Amino acid sequence: MGFFANLKLKRAQKKAREQFELEQANWDADQALLEKMETVFTNASNGVDSVQNFVVNEKGEVVLFCAPAIFHETRRGPSQFVAGSTGVSIPIAAGIRFRVGAIRGTSLPGADSQADLDQGNVIVTTTRILFVGPMYTKEWEFSKLLGASALNDDSDYIFNVSNRQKSSGVRVEPHQGREFNRVLALAITAAESGVGVVMNELKNIRKQLTTSKPMLELPSAPTA
Repeated sequence: MGFFANLKLKRAQKKAREQFELEQANWDADQALLEKMETVFTNASNGVDSVQNFVVNEKGEVVLFCAPAIFHETRRGPSQFVAGSTGVSIPIAAGIRFRVGAIRGTSLPGADSQADLDQGNVIVTTTRILFVGPMYTKEWEFSKLLGASALNDDSDYIFNVSNRQKSSGVRVEPHQGREFNRVLALAITAAESGVGVVMNELKNIRKQLTTSKPMLELPSAPTA
């Protein structure tokens, strides 16, 4: 094999190794998160909290997750005054005119947006999401949850519930966003269908993960 062909092969093998390392890192992260979810919901099936917390549990409720978070809620921004003027222009000297009139305008309401209001902890249980902070305490019951939206990194959430007009939500640290997302999704499933359904779902995920483990395949030199 010539020099340039050998150089091309080495570059291709390096690229393959880098791709494998990336896929392996993602697989390892999925594996670690799955193991944590299996532990959390095994505890839940036995009625055991998975994290230390300061929540007074309701009957049959189990705490699954707790992390620092920011609470935010829809707030209307300040109104804006759009001015205009009316009146007439009166000549007072050659080439000079004086405008007489009044300033009028319209007050436009401010736009709605999510405003950060408090810093505390978000807690996910088998029946609800809670935020507990020094100034605000909020609860989003799964039975009243109409919808939830999240940013791409899974760190910022807005919840809509049937008993509240204003949307509100929480923002967790980016490195905890993925875990929060998975716990929340599985907790809602547990609330709707039971913890047993979640455990079966985790078993299926375990099978899929096992069969999708990355393998390093290096390009080989072409045969003569």
